[in-house]
Parts: sequence; C-alpha cells; structure tokens
Amino acid sequence: MVRNVPQSLSVGGSGRGGGASSSSHGAGASINMDSQMQVAEQLVLDLRYPVRRERALLELSKKRELFQDLAPLLWNSFGTIAALLQEIVFIYPVLSPPNLTPAQSNRVCNALALLQCVASHPDTRMLFLNAHIPLYLYPFLNTTSQDLWNI
Repeated sequence: MVRNVPQSLSVGGSGRGGGASSSSHGAGASINMDSQMQVAEQLVLDLRYPVRRERALLELSKKRELFQDLAPLLWNSFGTIAALLQEIVFIYPVLSPPNLTPAQSNRVCNALALLQCVASHPDTRMLFLNAHIPLYLYPFLNTTSQDLWNI
C-alpha cells in the first residue's frame, strides 16, 4: 500500500492540515472525504498497471486540484514516478517529426500535469529537482518543427 504519506493529506481546503478530522461540516463530510481519498489512493496505485494507467492518469489529472497533498502521495507511492516518466519517454519517438495522435497527446499531457503537481508542491519540489526529472522534459522543449510555430 501507500507509505510515508503526510497526515495532512486532505480533499479541498485552502490551508495545510485541513484533513477530514478538522472538518466543521460534520461526520457526513468526513466520510465523503475519506472515500474520495480512498479513490485517489486507488488511482495512484492503478498508475502501476499499464491496462489501468490511462484511466487513472485522466481521473487524477482532472481531480488534482481537489487533493492538496496529491504530490506527496504521488512521490511516495512505489513505482508512480517511474510510471509517469514511462509515459513521457514513450512519446519521444513521435515528437520528431511530430506524429502525435490526439489520444497520445492527452495521455502525455495528463502525465505532465501530475508531474507539474509534484514539481509545484513545497514538500516535493526539491526532491523532484534533485532527482533531475526536468531533464526528461527537454525533448518537449527542444522541438524544431516549423508546424508548431505556425499555430
């Protein structure tokens, strides 16, 4: 299962540590937040399995703003960052010349959105940089296709 996840992992909220136990919305809201967190944890686990990954990427990317500490969950879950990097590296051959299908584009964009979540979180930012993960993004930035500039 998922380990080393901060106790402050919560759904929504604007401040840190706004977990379900500090909610003023009553027991119903606490149960709802717990069930949503379980869904998020399961989606993170699903990233490990190629047959479940596309759906998990889409759902986590859509809901990433709801979970204030999704980044530590992604970072500390076994195999998750490797799976996100695998999605990015898989796209390299179709970047030059640009032959990216809409489905491939959506999938890699969802992976990039989750990495952006990790890169922007204060608890995972330096870990992300120290792991040299931005180097995997260089092929996306080093495009020479004129078609991209004529859009």
